[in-house]
Amino acid sequence: MAKLGEVCLINPKSCTLRDDTEVSFIPMTKVGEHGEFDASEIKNYSEVKKGFTNFQNGDILFAKITPCMENGKGAIAHNMKNGIGFGSTEFHVLRPDTDKITSEWLYYLTTWKAFRKEAERNMTGSAGQKRVPKTFLENYVVNLPDIDTQKSENKILRKVDDLIFLRKQQLAKLDELVKARFVEMFGDINVNNKKWMTYPLGELCTIVRGGSPRPIERYLGGTIPWIKIGDATTGENIYLNSTKEYIIQEGVKKSRMIKAGSLIFANCGVSLGFARIITFDGCIHDGWLAMEDIDEKLDKIFLLYSLNQMTEYFRKTAPAGTQPNLNTNIMKMHRQIVPPMEMQKAFISFVKCADRQKQIVQQSLEKLELMKKALMQEYFG
Repeated sequence: MAKLGEVCLINPKSCTLRDDTEVSFIPMTKVGEHGEFDASEIKNYSEVKKGFTNFQNGDILFAKITPCMENGKGAIAHNMKNGIGFGSTEFHVLRPDTDKITSEWLYYLTTWKAFRKEAERNMTGSAGQKRVPKTFLENYVVNLPDIDTQKSENKILRKVDDLIFLRKQQLAKLDELVKARFVEMFGDINVNNKKWMTYPLGELCTIVRGGSPRPIERYLGGTIPWIKIGDATTGENIYLNSTKEYIIQEGVKKSRMIKAGSLIFANCGVSLGFARIITFDGCIHDGWLAMEDIDEKLDKIFLLYSLNQMTEYFRKTAPAGTQPNLNTNIMKMHRQIVPPMEMQKAFISFVKCADRQKQIVQQSLEKLELMKKALMQEYFG
């Protein structure tokens, strides 16, 4: 057993270099939530010697401020210009004593969910500006194996991570394949270069906007699914099967209840263009448009993919403002292509085949993630 402060330096003193020495510059945006680390931006030491945090190759960067910490931001510093980097003051820097602990083992420890949860419980400061104090890291007690055991555990976790990365790549490739097949069959629908028949979307379906009861806290805690943008904008599944929150009956009167099978379309902000099909009755947030009673000449799944193909077009079409926003009238006027139904069905058959493959890969991914979780518990618990 050892405290982290006994096996690594926490926030070591900054180095001193010649002013013209080139170093890597790493703001918070260049560190990811899965160990990503971009050291490509180069600055002179004179530009960063004041007001930034210093680190070297092999150090662990641990984001200390909310929400970056809770989201998992952190990495092993590597491939930096002259082996030196400067970056955000919102990083804690952990420099391992390499006779006692490896950089990789220390990094994996800081990514362990239980470690992050404990760090979250020990945050100090006001809401929105909470930070993990240095003392938490210094005093965190870890069951530290010998160096050879650490290297063996690192190797196993690295192999699992490589497989997880591969599965995620496979899922992304399958999504790209479906998009490529759409373009192959129907062309660039932004300009309709295959000259398909078009109709105003408002003639092909009923389009209505959602509504948000406010303050929403007053209406939560019921049994009616409350469909927010965040419920549907993660992952590539075209179906939305559940929500995180539910509202009471009184809230329904101030929102928009839509039927299972409806197509919903995010009409504003950074999520503009996301389309999903819901599998349950529920109320939609005012950031959604719902498309119901779709004409028989237009397949719902085809419509969804065609809308997703036009995200950039819709962003340009939206009225100027602080955030892009498509109202119901704009969407009703949108000229929707309508290829022959047999072609729509052929595309949907391809989509279903790709979805079956995705399901196999997704199941494998979930098993690997469970395996990693069990290994982390064994190694660090």
